[in-house]
Amino acid sequence: MKNNQKTASHKLGWIGTGRMGFAMAKRLLEAGSDVTAYNRTRAKAELLEPHGARIVDTPAELADRDVVFTMVSSADDLYSVVCGEQGVLSGAGAPKLLVDCSSVSEAGSQRVREALKDRGCEMLSAPVSGNAKVIKAGRLTIVASGPAAAFTMAERYLDMIGEGVTYVGEGELARMVKICHNVLLGAVTQSLAEITVLAEKGGVSRSALLDFINNSVMGSMFTRYKSPAFVNLDWTPTFTPPLLRKDLDLGLSAGEKLGVPMPVAAATRELVQQAIDAGHTDCDFGILLEMQAATSGVQLLPEDVEVDDGLS
Repeated sequence: MKNNQKTASHKLGWIGTGRMGFAMAKRLLEAGSDVTAYNRTRAKAELLEPHGARIVDTPAELADRDVVFTMVSSADDLYSVVCGEQGVLSGAGAPKLLVDCSSVSEAGSQRVREALKDRGCEMLSAPVSGNAKVIKAGRLTIVASGPAAAFTMAERYLDMIGEGVTYVGEGELARMVKICHNVLLGAVTQSLAEITVLAEKGGVSRSALLDFINNSVMGSMFTRYKSPAFVNLDWTPTFTPPLLRKDLDLGLSAGEKLGVPMPVAAATRELVQQAIDAGHTDCDFGILLEMQAATSGVQLLPEDVEVDDGLS
């Protein structure tokens, strides 16, 4: 983690302490930041108290913070915590800057941005790539867009949360980048599922195939940290099929609007939908491997092999 303690002088607010939000807020606290947190289920936010956070009962109580971060599930949730009856803007005050790390649509983000601007508060869109384990390892990556001055104000804190922050310009450009990223995430996972089942049906163990892939030019941080789940069939959720479907839908909608055919994304979206229809809604999206095996006449069993996820 970068040493930003000497420059961390703003009072921070945090909204949303689920798997991702908790881990991100915890890194800010560990870096010495002054953080006050809110979560709809208060008990989840209270887990940050031993790390130095103060907990409040409504987003409205964060209006006096300099910078407020949000990490919520949908555009409707974002609008509610900012503009709702007990939202950040429901009282007389407003923070200087709101940094939204959620994956929401451009339209949903712009709606909140305009409401904030009317109250003299800037907004930075800063969606992230990774999961709670990636955050803990300090490997989270972040893409940000909005006013350049807002990025300058937030950059030190984004650096505390992750290892790489890319500023891509004004407005909602970060949303487009994140949508493109998650479309690729879905397509790569489905492709990885297909070749893994192909190799297994041909007599090659999953652990052997993935070891080769991870050490080849086709390997990546993603294929490496997904390998333990593929080898041992551990579908503890990091990102669920319904969330992946949401992002694929956003990508396909953008492609239609901009006249960009996306046949691979469309096919992946239908396969993700099949997983959801089969009841796979609360597990990890890596379940695509088992869906592929089922359609290929392959019964998968955990290999019970220790696999390096590349995050240690």
